[in-house]
Amino acid sequence: MDAGRRMRPGCASADHAGRTVTFPALGALSRWMHALAPCRSIRVLVVDDHEIVRAGIGGLLDGTAGIEVVGLARDGREAIALAAEQAPDVVLMDLQMPVVDGIEATRSITRAPDGPAVVVLTSFADEARVAAAFDSGAVGYLLKDAEPAQIVAGVRAAAGGESPLAPRVAGWLVRERRMGVGASASAVLTDRERQVLALVAAGVSNKQIARRLGISDKTVKSHLTHAFRNIGVSDRLQAARWAQRHGLAHPD
Repeated sequence: MDAGRRMRPGCASADHAGRTVTFPALGALSRWMHALAPCRSIRVLVVDDHEIVRAGIGGLLDGTAGIEVVGLARDGREAIALAAEQAPDVVLMDLQMPVVDGIEATRSITRAPDGPAVVVLTSFADEARVAAAFDSGAVGYLLKDAEPAQIVAGVRAAAGGESPLAPRVAGWLVRERRMGVGASASAVLTDRERQVLALVAAGVSNKQIARRLGISDKTVKSHLTHAFRNIGVSDRLQAARWAQRHGLAHPD
């Protein structure tokens, strides 16, 4: 191959049955550029602490035309080492793992120049984990109950510069966009709800909140119920992260 021409992952290619695998439509200029560059398989690193899951996803992807699995990692520490050694295009990253978790591994891997696209593949879709994943540098978020074709499509999308998202995650991002960018915290919460959420973010218990604000425990719970519904969360951890991201200051 001419050293001056760089191979591109995810280009059109044919499998043994003669089927064609195409890259996503990127516009006329992008298609022309891809046509000039030789194609190669998308290099994928699979990270999961469960051997059956790791082997199953690895087998699915390695048996798919245009995709090559270059490594299987059991935890975040192995993922960081293999990402540096194998230079994958895409990393499928579990979140809850021993030694080094998926959030820290994602942060380390994406910090490298020209690092791979990291797509989270997990069983958890709560807002706190989704926010932490994107904050650490992930470009996509898929769930393990997805159909095999969705996982394959997600890998190809990430290799093409897109952001594959599970429907539940996409719905949360839309709500977050509406409340975080399209509206301020004051537009979706009352003054008292903002006070209560700020104290929740500071780790204050319901009883302590009631004492500080001079209200009953029942009233605190009522404020939290309304606030949770208005900001689209379901527990205190998610509410605390929302409050921190929206700059709710601890009241004096």
